[in-house]
Amino acid sequence: MPPGAPSRYAVIGAGPMGLATARALQRAGLDFTLLESHTDVGGLWDIANPRSTVYESAHLISSKRMTQFAEFPMAERVAAFPRHHEMRDYFRAYADQFGLRPRIEFGTRVVRVVRDGDGWRVTSERDGATQVRRFAGVLIASGTLHTPNRPALPGTFAGRVMHSADYKSPGVFDGQRVLVIGCGNSGADIAVDAVHHAASVDLSVRRGYWFVPKYIAGRPADTLGGRSRLPRRLKQFAEGALLRLLIGRPSDYGLPDPDHRLYESHVVVNSLVLHHLGHGDIRARGDVRAVDGHRVTYVDGASGEYDLILQATGYQLDYPFIDRAELNWGPGAPAPTLYLNAFHPRSDSLFMMGMIEAAGLGWEGRAEQARLVAAYLKGMAAGTPAARRLRAIKRERVAERFDGGYHYLPLERMAYYVHKDSYRGTVRRLTAELERELP
Repeated sequence: MPPGAPSRYAVIGAGPMGLATARALQRAGLDFTLLESHTDVGGLWDIANPRSTVYESAHLISSKRMTQFAEFPMAERVAAFPRHHEMRDYFRAYADQFGLRPRIEFGTRVVRVVRDGDGWRVTSERDGATQVRRFAGVLIASGTLHTPNRPALPGTFAGRVMHSADYKSPGVFDGQRVLVIGCGNSGADIAVDAVHHAASVDLSVRRGYWFVPKYIAGRPADTLGGRSRLPRRLKQFAEGALLRLLIGRPSDYGLPDPDHRLYESHVVVNSLVLHHLGHGDIRARGDVRAVDGHRVTYVDGASGEYDLILQATGYQLDYPFIDRAELNWGPGAPAPTLYLNAFHPRSDSLFMMGMIEAAGLGWEGRAEQARLVAAYLKGMAAGTPAARRLRAIKRERVAERFDGGYHYLPLERMAYYVHKDSYRGTVRRLTAELERELP
């Protein structure tokens, strides 16, 4: 392209998925610009990023060997479950290793993406100035964990209400009577943090979860489960029985037992919260029925008084710079309907990168998604038969779930959850078919 000409593709976000996407485009020889609102890479793993939702005690809940990029292993000196600053450094080193920084515009916030013929008009702001550029394609990699879900409390609370997205340091709990609502991975982590600072800690849980320890027999638990080749139902039964043997049932600690089989919803990788529940440091509570002043009443009639309520109630998918209709996101739907959670059924120039969750997927699984998209873009430009076949598939099979036969709970966050082996197997096969025909 001539000097000064606009890049062909825009990648939005320089978090892990944006970096994986940039690397895939780079390997495919495709021209791109990566637009990042912060001053460095890493996304939410850079706690200094104003949009980061990590907290001081945050670590990976999957082990580094199951999470890392295959072509860029984490250093041996890094712990098996790295802390947030180690992840930040890892992504910075990744960008440096593959020479991605020259393609990144830091401090650039995308405010609008609008269809422009067969391409897209992207409006961004940088240093107070607005810039409008046209790109042949847009790859959205801005993440899924940045817009907090803040459900209204059933009443008026006289103390402080905050979301886990606002939480950074346990000092906020000093001397406080604390109620944590929600027991996902963040809720469990934060409740454990609060134990060492708060006057009291209660944990409100509406439904049951499966709890998984980080280590089994001295090894990260997620490095063991992938070796199982049992049929789905037998795997759920056998591994569920193992968990009950190792840590018991949640009801042994005052929590509700799960009403679903193992792997049909996300698991909580945290055994410390059970330790503190068992020691009385955290008190299990049911769902909240009413709030009045400092008093919270639960559905079972019990009540307690609190100074601080922390909602660990998850996140909503949110891409405010583009109309939902452009993403094939119907009214009331929990997520866009896209083939492989990435491919729009009708557009060949708009892709959602990283809108995917799966047990054990890791960053390599997401990098594989990026390589498939890059191969498709290159194949479409070359007019290969494999690219035309995928174009037809993504229209005809857009609603395919890749759930591996698991009956995932009808929760908003499970709308883009997949079965790792089913998903990665399809992605790898399609990528191989595309790449065989590329010039």
